[in-house]
Amino acid sequence: MLDIIKATILGIIEGITEFLPVSSTGHLILADQFIKLHQSTAFINMFNVTIQLGAILAVVIIYFHKLNPFSPRKTLAERKATWQIWGKVIFAVLPSVVVGLLLNDWMDAHLMNWVVVAITLILYGILFILVENHNAALTPTISTVPQISYRVAFLIGCFQLLSLVPGTSRSGATILGGIFLGASRLASTEFSFFLAIPTMFGATLLKLLKFFMHGGTLAGEEGLILLTGVVVSFVTAYIAIKALLDFVKTNNFKPFGWYRIILGIIVILYFLIA
Repeated sequence: MLDIIKATILGIIEGITEFLPVSSTGHLILADQFIKLHQSTAFINMFNVTIQLGAILAVVIIYFHKLNPFSPRKTLAERKATWQIWGKVIFAVLPSVVVGLLLNDWMDAHLMNWVVVAITLILYGILFILVENHNAALTPTISTVPQISYRVAFLIGCFQLLSLVPGTSRSGATILGGIFLGASRLASTEFSFFLAIPTMFGATLLKLLKFFMHGGTLAGEEGLILLTGVVVSFVTAYIAIKALLDFVKTNNFKPFGWYRIILGIIVILYFLIA
């Protein structure tokens, strides 16, 4: 029962932080210092990735009509435009697929620690503030997702490579990349959401395969713990996505930059003193 409560808390953390540019993986690594599941290391590593599935399902439901090329309510032109969005998303995900598959094991072994998380939290917090300051007087050249070209989509996908380092934030890297490349905050945020669907489904599948190939099972309590985390992350992510979309319509990302910097400093102080 205690691990179910912990899975609920971790699911809330995942759901809130997955699509905010603050790094869900970084938060889960830090949360593990205080909310440690009484399970194997292999299960915990798999759990921290697989509960992202709930957050992704929230995106799918919110944008189901917009991303459904088979919708009978769409005209032929609208269906074609939807297929083009998917084409750009797939094109953008290619860099992280190639590099992620090659470096996945190495990153798990060398980068999943508080030092890396603290550094990337602070570094990208500073970058958010700098990019927002630079773009303050500029008018975005891309105001909607369909206006994103294949070239820009691929470059945003290259920015997503940065998020392979824990603490960077996948949404943070892609939103920052989109803004830097001339897209509006809303267009960058929505494309980041869409890009998350194949990226995180793939990451989840890879983690599950590795878990089962090394003898892991989801029988009994482990299955219930994972299900709890996925369901809770779905509910909280749904709320967080709606809130973020409302926020970016009238605000910039500087508050997230300052949050990252402050959190990174707290992490450093905590681990140096502890």
